[in-house]
Amino acid sequence: MISVPTYALDVLRQLTHYGYKAYVVGGCVRDSLLGREPADWDVCTNATPEEMLAVFRKFRVFKTGLKHGTLTVRSRGRSVEVTTFRTDGAYTDNRHPDAVTFVTRVEDDLARRDFTINAMAYHPEEGLVDAFDGRADLAARTLRCVGEPDRRFQEDGLRILRALRFAARFEFGIERETAYAISRNRHLLENISAERIFKELQGILCAQGAGDMLTAFPEVMGIILPELASLCSQEAHGDNAWAHTVRAVCAAPADAFPLRLAMLLHSVPAQAHAALLRLKSDNATLRLVTTLVRELETPLPTTRPAMRRLIGRLGVETLQALFCAKQAHLRATGEPEPPLRRARLLADALLDGPPAYTAADLALTGNDLISLGMRPGPQLGRVLATLLSEVQDEKLPNEREALAARAGELCAE
Repeated sequence: MISVPTYALDVLRQLTHYGYKAYVVGGCVRDSLLGREPADWDVCTNATPEEMLAVFRKFRVFKTGLKHGTLTVRSRGRSVEVTTFRTDGAYTDNRHPDAVTFVTRVEDDLARRDFTINAMAYHPEEGLVDAFDGRADLAARTLRCVGEPDRRFQEDGLRILRALRFAARFEFGIERETAYAISRNRHLLENISAERIFKELQGILCAQGAGDMLTAFPEVMGIILPELASLCSQEAHGDNAWAHTVRAVCAAPADAFPLRLAMLLHSVPAQAHAALLRLKSDNATLRLVTTLVRELETPLPTTRPAMRRLIGRLGVETLQALFCAKQAHLRATGEPEPPLRRARLLADALLDGPPAYTAADLALTGNDLISLGMRPGPQLGRVLATLLSEVQDEKLPNEREALAARAGELCAE
């Protein structure tokens, strides 16, 4: 049922050899039961941190979270997190336990976890430990909190977004009381760091079930992105603005986070830059998303010179992303796509030929002009700009001799 890789088995065997209980636990069990390849394998045990240090004395060990009972053990070149069975104390910051208590029963450890599908443990000889019916919830494609949902979210507000991410990733429904608790406790997200919110948002948007979660929980999105809060009461393209936004997100490729993020923010273009700054977006994503949002409503060029200028201004990769964003927008609105296809064909034809998009593409450089007697300065820049414009307009061939002659004429003028 669950095939534990050798490097994780070695960790289990090392603990059981010395008489301790040990299980693989959490996401690796969940993913295995779903027929997915786990990204990593975690282990829980009744050995205390001090006992684990003795057990793994011949292994390479990192004390990654010793006070919370966690060590990272290197086995066959792979890392395995090993954590002592524990219960958590109060969460006064709605994020981390103030203290932990080490316990001896795996069931007590599973009881502190967030969702039933993540609260299962497994040992090859004992089988599955499933105290909270996580396997049944996997079969029913349901996400449910372990224990009381309000308590789980009040312990750690980030679990609200984790719930949406898991449900979107596996295309699960969210159990009714868990869903109500998400909505009731959404204000707790105001206490979560922007970096963690941005990471979870990426996981939600890039999942196949993103549309269902965005549709079901617009009020949660309104907490992490207040700029979007009013969309549910607005109209756009003959429909509710939030419904249109969700369709646009889903029309963008699922593996392209900047594109999906741009479609999420495209209805509030003036606020997109500030929103991304507040969420501590990386610079590359910030630049691309703000460019896409800004350019989305601008008509695409229909002539070769204008398309060359657009390529020069945006760059090839950003232009291709803009084409994808415009396609997603058209599909969300139901507008015809032939003009977009013609623009793509025009751009591809130009990209197949010699480049003439920026001054760097000219067959004559600024240094060449200086060697021909021009002085460095604003005039040289104006000459290069004119040469580029005339090449783009196909009034002048992009050849050194022709460019040099034309530069001489411009200087004389």
